Amino acid sequence: MGRTRTHRARDSRRERLRACLRPINPAVLILSGPPGAGKTTVARPLASRYDRAVHLESDYFFEVITSGYIEPWKPESNEQNHIVMEIIGDAAAGYAVAGYLTILDGIVIPGWFFEPLRDTLHARGVAVSYAVLRPPLDVCIERSRTRHRSRLSDPSVIEQLWSSFADLGPLERHVIDTDDRNAEGTAVSIDALLRRGSLSALA
Repeated sequence: MGRTRTHRARDSRRERLRACLRPINPAVLILSGPPGAGKTTVARPLASRYDRAVHLESDYFFEVITSGYIEPWKPESNEQNHIVMEIIGDAAAGYAVAGYLTILDGIVIPGWFFEPLRDTLHARGVAVSYAVLRPPLDVCIERSRTRHRSRLSDPSVIEQLWSSFADLGPLERHVIDTDDRNAEGTAVSIDALLRRGSLSALA
């Protein structure tokens, strides 16, 4: 009997804790752009501006495919990409619903990855914001030369991916001006836009 009361009290405390951690409006920021745009460098100081935040790198979810990997910019990778983006969306939504502002950094290209990911998150009741870093192509190529990841160090691949962000149409308003700003300054700018709701990505 005593153990039952103890278990009930423990479960009650857990439920109260979950309720405290659960946000009213769970949110994910998709921080996108071509290789070398500075996504990861900006995501870190941006996450540090919040009491509860998670930084997810979408590249990791592709890199853990050890057999049967298809480079995600190739047409034949469509099935793989769809599966991986669903998994990424589920992971991001899980953190967001638990009370963390979730910053998902990756090459989330409109027409390829963005819409399925946004829709997966919306289906989980998560608000989605979208920010794109788009430095000049030569800057992205130069930055990528210092990396040891062979998959994203080829200048021709970088140019192909950079071109995917060159004209975003209605999503141009989500492009962040990074001219004359360091990572901290860019993080401050994104934070202000995020809090105002200016980066909201509605279906």
